[in-house]
Amino acid sequence: MAKAQKVVLAYSGGLDTSVILPWLKETYGYKVIAFAAELGQGDELAGIKHKALASGAAKCVVKDLRAEFVEDYIWPLLKSGAVYEKLYLLGTSVARPLIAKHQVEVAHAEGATAVAHGATGKGNDQVRFELTYMALDPSLKIIAPWKDPNFTLTSREAAVDYAKKHNIPIEQTKKKIYSRDRNLWHISHEGAELEDPANEPKDDVFAISRPLSKTPDKPDYLEVGFNEGVPVKLNGKKISGVKLIEQLNLLGGKHGVGQVDLVENRLVGIKSRGVYETPGGTILTTAHNALESLTLDRETMHYKQQLSLKYAELVYYGLWFSQLREALDAFIDVTQRNVTGEVKLKLFKGRCSPAGIKSPKSLYRTDLASFKMGAEYDPTDATGFIRLFGLPMKVAAAIKKKKGK
Repeated sequence: MAKAQKVVLAYSGGLDTSVILPWLKETYGYKVIAFAAELGQGDELAGIKHKALASGAAKCVVKDLRAEFVEDYIWPLLKSGAVYEKLYLLGTSVARPLIAKHQVEVAHAEGATAVAHGATGKGNDQVRFELTYMALDPSLKIIAPWKDPNFTLTSREAAVDYAKKHNIPIEQTKKKIYSRDRNLWHISHEGAELEDPANEPKDDVFAISRPLSKTPDKPDYLEVGFNEGVPVKLNGKKISGVKLIEQLNLLGGKHGVGQVDLVENRLVGIKSRGVYETPGGTILTTAHNALESLTLDRETMHYKQQLSLKYAELVYYGLWFSQLREALDAFIDVTQRNVTGEVKLKLFKGRCSPAGIKSPKSLYRTDLASFKMGAEYDPTDATGFIRLFGLPMKVAAAIKKKKGK
């Protein structure tokens, strides 16, 4: 009898992977090794080993990747200023390469010849997982059940029925069937009534932040300290990246900060609607942008803004392990040499606003910025500058006027 092929499945314990695990075993006789990454999902991983083994897994490997997630993925993302389509802070996008990287490592350690994921054939995650597999070990076979012609669980309702039939414990019901992805940086919500952009998100959609109607009527203030673009202090005290984000999630969530309702353009060409909560990430992004406004010169800031858009695309498209992303990181690290200082922030009614910025590397000079003229600035210099700067427009206007005659 042929030895069963070992497959490492990226396993979250959510609806999709809960049914895919037994389906792989039942349909093809695979020996499934479940891999779960601890990325700050709260209590979602409680009992996950027991659940995986009860669902037919030969083994379940769980790794705590929170520190690596923050240091090697979130901080580079924060420093880059990347935001996809103006609003999305890339919480799911930036986590997938890390999960897939360790999934490949588990495959090597366990002698598996294949890796599998539960991403659908319509979404972005299939690309993120598979591009990472290809970049790190192209010899591994990629199994994607949602693209398998034998896979009939092609709706969340069908998956719920399958789970009930096979006695697989799940939280989802046909009435509460949101697709959610959570980690330290954010939580996303898709599906059900959210698929129609005409529907306002209900209050019970939000999981880590309060609806605005239930936020306090008094603001909170806090201060984040940065060293070369990386946040290292909260209210003057040194703190680890993981603890910092956890605390900011609580503070921001209390005030409804970081809630985004977005219709976005997926890589596969489909528009989709998602509701995101990124309280801590929104606070840090706001603080980082404020500090850069004080410490980056104009040309560097403007060029970095252009590259931030490209960086966002690379992360969203699953190209984390690409040479271009590494090259952009090298540029970004240079821009962050002077991004050191403290930012005071105000949290109130869904907003996070800078309430004071200071830096030993500040390029801001009060004497130059003041409306009061002094010896530090000769206003007559501006006359010649404006004449030269506007000369092409002046020449064009003169020619136009001459032709008009």
